[in-house]
Amino acid sequence: MKNPSLKISRRRFLGGVSVAAVGTLGYARFFEAERLQTTHFTVPLSANASGNEPLKLLHLSDLHASPVVSLDYIGTAIERGLAWKPDVICVTGDFITQRLSAAEDYARVLRRLSSAAPCFATLGNHDGGRWAREIGGGYPDVEWVTKLLRASNITLLHNTATNVRLGSREIQFVGVGDTWADHLDPAAAFRTASATTPTILLSHNPDSKSDVAQYDWNLMLSGHTHGGQLRVPCLGMTSFAPVRDKRFVEGLHAWNDRWIHVTKGIGTVYGLRINCPPEISFLTLT
Repeated sequence: MKNPSLKISRRRFLGGVSVAAVGTLGYARFFEAERLQTTHFTVPLSANASGNEPLKLLHLSDLHASPVVSLDYIGTAIERGLAWKPDVICVTGDFITQRLSAAEDYARVLRRLSSAAPCFATLGNHDGGRWAREIGGGYPDVEWVTKLLRASNITLLHNTATNVRLGSREIQFVGVGDTWADHLDPAAAFRTASATTPTILLSHNPDSKSDVAQYDWNLMLSGHTHGGQLRVPCLGMTSFAPVRDKRFVEGLHAWNDRWIHVTKGIGTVYGLRINCPPEISFLTLT
């Protein structure tokens, strides 16, 4: 004869597991996914720039506008970043998750960045190209996002470089296309770049560091990882980070006598985060 108390305990156990799972997903979706945090790092950009005033760089990435990441939320993140009064702004890709129709409304939100300071951007794997076409359910090319950034007055650096004077400093910004999108072309990006000007490189995926290692740059800005997004201790805190090199999932890292900064990003793909809140990154360049 089966023990009825055992049946009840099993039911209670399964019910408890279900409640815990639903509670965790609810927390991940409706609290953690929009629990914006800020991080601050100081980066010695150039050893030859003593005497110049520090520069404030706002680094945003992975906005992922979509049905689960609203433009209102993206606007809130932007306003919090701009409250720091940055001297320059860099956005390192994945402006969208898949196809999006609200181009005019999105451009209105993004123009807050370019109206506040010089703003430079590069593209991510979700913004169009081979990966988005074949796997990500997005655009086959980057035309839609390119038009969005043009309407937002944001300077897109897609395998190209530009110089800008910020205060007493001349800084070079170089942007490369995304490696998953099959758009990475560092030779084209650095073709007109100076080897002596302090250089900030925008590259969505930090795994691209090996592809740009032979070129001259001081600081690489990346996103893509979402910091791991679902950081479950029993599975490994970076197991969900979509990169080969798990050392570069978030934060500031020294690498080959230069720096790599990986931000956890603003949005998400599925609207879920666990132990990994979204991030607005402030870098002081000395």
